[in-house]
Amino acid sequence: MIRNSLPFLLAPALFAFLLTGCSSSNKTGICACPAPLSGAVSLSMTDDPPAGVSVLFFQVSLTNATLAPTTGSPVSLLSNNTPIQIDVTQLQGVSAFLNTTGVTAGTYNSLSLTFANPQLVIYNQSDASLGSSCAVGAICTLTPTFDSNSSTQTFTSSPFPVTVSMASPLGFLIDFHLNTVIQSDLSVNLAATNGVTVSELPPAPTAAQFGFVTGTVTEVVPSNGEIELALPWGGSLFVDATSSTTFNNFPSSACATPSIACVQQGQIVQVQISSNVADGLPTVSQVNYVQLASAQTVEGTIVRIPPLPLPAGETIIDLILHQNPSASTSSPIGAMASVAVWSPGSGSSTPTTFSIDNSGFTIPSGLTFGQSTLTVGQTVQVTVTPGTLTTTGTGPGPSAWGPPPSISFTASAVELEPSQVTGAITAIDSSTTSFTLGVGAGPFFAPWPLPNATGFSFNVLTTGQTAYAGFNPDNFSGLATNDFVSVHGWLFPPATTGPPTIVAQSVLLRPSAVF
Repeated sequence: MIRNSLPFLLAPALFAFLLTGCSSSNKTGICACPAPLSGAVSLSMTDDPPAGVSVLFFQVSLTNATLAPTTGSPVSLLSNNTPIQIDVTQLQGVSAFLNTTGVTAGTYNSLSLTFANPQLVIYNQSDASLGSSCAVGAICTLTPTFDSNSSTQTFTSSPFPVTVSMASPLGFLIDFHLNTVIQSDLSVNLAATNGVTVSELPPAPTAAQFGFVTGTVTEVVPSNGEIELALPWGGSLFVDATSSTTFNNFPSSACATPSIACVQQGQIVQVQISSNVADGLPTVSQVNYVQLASAQTVEGTIVRIPPLPLPAGETIIDLILHQNPSASTSSPIGAMASVAVWSPGSGSSTPTTFSIDNSGFTIPSGLTFGQSTLTVGQTVQVTVTPGTLTTTGTGPGPSAWGPPPSISFTASAVELEPSQVTGAITAIDSSTTSFTLGVGAGPFFAPWPLPNATGFSFNVLTTGQTAYAGFNPDNFSGLATNDFVSVHGWLFPPATTGPPTIVAQSVLLRPSAVF
């Protein structure tokens, strides 16, 4: 039995679709849309889990998404009906853009979503074993029992019916409450009351609501600012870069000055969708270099730094993997990776390089990232040293508890990425534009409490570059004590003891602690 000794909250995960129209633009044939089309519709999703466990990884496949018009056939929002695997646990403070699709102007009466194949990795923070093999304090994985009768959810009440037109972009927020859909026995039931709900986004969603997507560049037209990306789940996405688009982290070998000239076929990049334009191509506010398609990187959350006896200069970090940009089958998403990092001068081992993926954001002085500031809860992108990756465990069989699939390798580079955490603002310091975020007992996707941390709180630093959404006004002065917020930013451990620090890239207001 899972007791309610340690409450845990998963905050909003945001998924986004854009349904777009086409114009008579003379741009190259990157976009081919049937007529008559109109409108821009985004689809976003959010979440909320059970007590007694920390959910480190929750993945589900979206196998069908359709809008039903007043007359005619339903419109699929998935390219070629290709299922999309979604890691819900990585979408508290940012959204994941999924697709863009042409939609005929008109009135639509309902939205249907079908999910399948949930996968779960948890840290057992309860006071009892789970199943036969998930001990207290263990990290375990399970293919949960899924009520197939709940796999398809159709929404016909408010905000429906809705009208799609070129002049009125339309967006939906799909609230995916893990506290409700994950049952006390860790089975999944999407039909649970208020487990999945739908609301309409404001007429002009922020870039954070449209979200990010990672893909491999297959075509670039610099003269028109057009980029074609092959998506991990299949199909292509066509986007427009504008004069305000920023290009980040590109190696000097690709270009001397950041611009669309940096973008080349074969690169894996992450783009942030910012809006939809008249020719039907979504615009991007950022293009962030990830790697060459021939390289191998993974992204994950540090869940453990084992106190092992190791050679001088070596540190081991354990990651739950959330992204695998190269789609290598040797690094499955949801697996545990044991990663060796080395300091300079450590025998024959090549030292690991450390950096911060700030994407143009200025990190306040005094906060650094390196081997000595690795901590549980950080999200990192790790470059695999060729020839070092081995498989060390295959995971449990179907419907059985056990450790996740596991791999091990040596890192040639570790880059700090933004982490995500949700809680209530307990104090505000206007003199330092910072606030204290109280998070109860385990609000984000890592075992809690963090090493060397005191209490269950974070010190959140904001700067003039921090983005705000949902406040009045949307800046630091709009914050208020007891606001329930999601923070997306770079996590740094305390120098000695005290709360960890997050440098906030974005702060999003949530409706309530239970939503």
